[in-house]
Amino acid sequence: MERNIEVELRGPISLEKIQEIEEIFQKGGKFKKNKNRVLIDYSSSISAEDISGRTKDIRLRVTNGIPEIIIKTGRWGGTDSRKEISVFTNKGEFDNLVHIFGSIGLKKGVLCVRNSKVYDYKGIEFALVEVPGHSYYFEAEKMVGSESEKLAAVKTIGSVCKELGLKVFSSEEFYKYIEDLNKSVNEIFDFDKYEDNYFKNRFGL
Repeated sequence: MERNIEVELRGPISLEKIQEIEEIFQKGGKFKKNKNRVLIDYSSSISAEDISGRTKDIRLRVTNGIPEIIIKTGRWGGTDSRKEISVFTNKGEFDNLVHIFGSIGLKKGVLCVRNSKVYDYKGIEFALVEVPGHSYYFEAEKMVGSESEKLAAVKTIGSVCKELGLKVFSSEEFYKYIEDLNKSVNEIFDFDKYEDNYFKNRFGL
């Protein structure tokens, strides 16, 4: 059975708590990888809904140099379960993807930079995420294959987060946090102001 439904809980975390959690993960879990990511979220270009009503995300992102087109369907919040479809392309092609999206009318999006450390712990993927120059948060994720598995996954992830002393965002808290990121650290990307090889020149992508 294909597991393409992402069940994810998120919450705020301090740098001190990250250090504490990493000690636990290193003893009882497994380090997977570091993720250095740049993404453009075009969701506001395809829907007039505000963040609380959003049910479809379309993004371009590049993680550790590998570009990707990704679409997620389902409601977004502190706790969510969304279907995910993604297509990877070749290293060095991110600017080409930006051109393609611009050519079909997807010109404006939210530009974000995120750095993460990813661990497996008790069957859950935990990402400890840095928003450079601003804050930290965690993502706890399981992939499931059917709607019937979602509630069990949410319960399991929530229980492990509680054991670790991690607070999960309520939907309202999460929306407020995203609004703060959009005002203070995320950027507005506008393809009409794009210069050739912008992402290659700025981020080395």
